[in-house]
Amino acid sequence: MEVALCYPSVLPARGGCETYIADFARRLSRDGHGVHLVASAWDSSALPPSTHFHRIDSATGPRFLRPWRFAAACEQALMRIPHDISIGFDKTWGQDILFPQGGLHAATQTHNLRKYPNRIVRSLAAVGKWLDPANCSYSWLERKQYLGSRRPTILVNSEMVRGHFVQHYGVPPETLHVIHSAIDPLRFHADDRLKRRAEERESWGVDPSTTVGLFIGMNYRLKGLAPLLYAVAAMPAERKFQLAVVGHRKFAKYERLAESLKIRDRIHFLGFRADPKEAYFAADFLVHPTFYDPCSLVALEAFACGLPVITTRYNGVAELMPAGSPYVIDNPHDARDLARAMTALTDGANRQAAAQTAREISKAWTFEHHYQQFITLLDDVRGLKRAA
Repeated sequence: MEVALCYPSVLPARGGCETYIADFARRLSRDGHGVHLVASAWDSSALPPSTHFHRIDSATGPRFLRPWRFAAACEQALMRIPHDISIGFDKTWGQDILFPQGGLHAATQTHNLRKYPNRIVRSLAAVGKWLDPANCSYSWLERKQYLGSRRPTILVNSEMVRGHFVQHYGVPPETLHVIHSAIDPLRFHADDRLKRRAEERESWGVDPSTTVGLFIGMNYRLKGLAPLLYAVAAMPAERKFQLAVVGHRKFAKYERLAESLKIRDRIHFLGFRADPKEAYFAADFLVHPTFYDPCSLVALEAFACGLPVITTRYNGVAELMPAGSPYVIDNPHDARDLARAMTALTDGANRQAAAQTAREISKAWTFEHHYQQFITLLDDVRGLKRAA
């Protein structure tokens, strides 16, 4: 099968969807399928050598118009590329399957407002969004994608996102295909993991008896870093706990917050890491108090490393966790609830039990499960194309 993948850039060092596309492309290639990448930028070392690259010039001009230009160029490129099936992963149209890994723009805007704890500020931010040309542009583009004359097959990565399609666009739920995201666990294989764990912790100045929580996210505000720092401040002072923060290079604002909360000595701001593998190895659990994540890949990576995960009900990954899990928080702003969950994981017995659950989740939902379900969908859609 010749499969065309459409996304502006595939640079896995930036994480998220770009890592997933590289994982998926490699798995397709191992199965003997042809992979065509339609993009403006890519890291060829992260993609299979047999990949056929189809470059689209980087879109210029106002930011809110760039997705339109890329999508139009992508549609034209697909007319020239011999392929059996095409997949778009973001703000594109004209593909056979649309798989919005980042969820709906409409839902993102709603959830984005939740990061403001003050209702007045939240209301002002909502007004600002209505006046934002990018917000208007992306909303129109999304309607063209899903409500246009040519309706694609829609794949989503959580039941939460399926609900958003129903809520915002009235798409019948039975027409939406749900396949939870997954990651390639081979990226985290290491025979010397314990040695690397010890070396990484030593570089942070953390002794073996200290419990380390890990936060990974580029968008600190949306992923809940500020509420997390308040939660660290609310933890019992006698607990030996420290937090490692991996993400954007600019974190001075959060350093100042940690200093004002008198917890700066408990926080390790590590900045950007192209490969956060060592940070996973060094940590004892992941804490991801996000305000919106369709199906967080960092949580799946943590499970693959056998790490317990604390997250929120606004993360589609919570659907893979046991019902009623004490490590799924209702409100990211609830510092006491978040502190309670983290404090529980400073206890060795609790942490061991949660790590066992993490390993069970990782075994129950693997990248291979995800891939096989996706291949079945590709075959079904290709069959419908041929019949048409």
